[in-house]
Amino acid sequence: MTTLVTGATGFVGAAVVRHLLAAGDTVRVLARPSSDRSNITGLAVEIAEGDLTDRASLASALAGCQALFHVAADYRIWIPNPDSIYRVNVEGTRDLMLAALEAGIQRIVYTSSVATLGIRSDGLPSDEATPVTLDDMVGHYKRSKFLAEAEVRRLVEEQGLPVVIVNPSTPVGPRDIKPTPTGRLIADAATGRMPAYVDTGLNIVHVDDVAAGHLLAFHRGRIGERYILGGDDLTLREILATIAALTNRRPPSISLPHNLILPLAYIMEAWTRLTGATDPQLTVDGAKMARKKMFFSTAKAERELGYHHRPAHDALADAVAWSLSPRQHDEILSLNVNNR
Repeated sequence: MTTLVTGATGFVGAAVVRHLLAAGDTVRVLARPSSDRSNITGLAVEIAEGDLTDRASLASALAGCQALFHVAADYRIWIPNPDSIYRVNVEGTRDLMLAALEAGIQRIVYTSSVATLGIRSDGLPSDEATPVTLDDMVGHYKRSKFLAEAEVRRLVEEQGLPVVIVNPSTPVGPRDIKPTPTGRLIADAATGRMPAYVDTGLNIVHVDDVAAGHLLAFHRGRIGERYILGGDDLTLREILATIAALTNRRPPSISLPHNLILPLAYIMEAWTRLTGATDPQLTVDGAKMARKKMFFSTAKAERELGYHHRPAHDALADAVAWSLSPRQHDEILSLNVNNR
């Protein structure tokens, strides 16, 4: 079977590719000419150059394929031109799904996000059925993913699109080359560049468990259904304490109140726009998201797919090891030995 994977040069997509190759699939990847391909260097994949905003390239990439894993997305919490994120995440997803229908693709896994799901006000874990509306979405990334998933579900109902939806929580682990916002946080904490934090809650899962969940969804998932691919619920304080223990550092001791960071975020975004710098260290949408604990249940995926995940400690350990330079990693190993 020949399978097309979008987003294969990215964090989750590269893990999905590795699992597909291990399962014996012939893998073709859609990659932009300018993309960093280090995550798939040395892998036995066919590269189809193209872009989610180029419809012709989508049809060409799908030709001769029987399966599709659509993992690609524009994952940025802050973006100076929001139109581009909708063009990729919403319009690009719709165009790819229509091209897949035209190409007669037999089965599709679409990578959505827990960002599209509702958050319970009582702090308990949400699931696939927790009520949510577009108005609940904070920021353009979440709104774009919500609208993209809605397009996918519409095509299931109206045109019989053979797709299973997966909603990863917060993946961590190796090959987060960009990195993701969480990957950047882990790297900063591991190297002592995070003196303070704003406590929130995240569901931490190893990227390889997410990738394995994609294949389970492909083989066992029900068409039109969505499945949370998550791990353990942790507060940010617990995450930072784990990273500190792994790196022989003290965790940050200063917890900033939520009502303080929002005005700071507005200032940082304004400064970024004024100076033309890259991403601000703190964003308005990020500050607003931090007010809620993003905890999720994987019960449905466990029950219907046979999904399981390793402990968050192990996922964070792999993420920390990957984020450190070889010299830093050796120093920490030496400290661990000396402290025994």
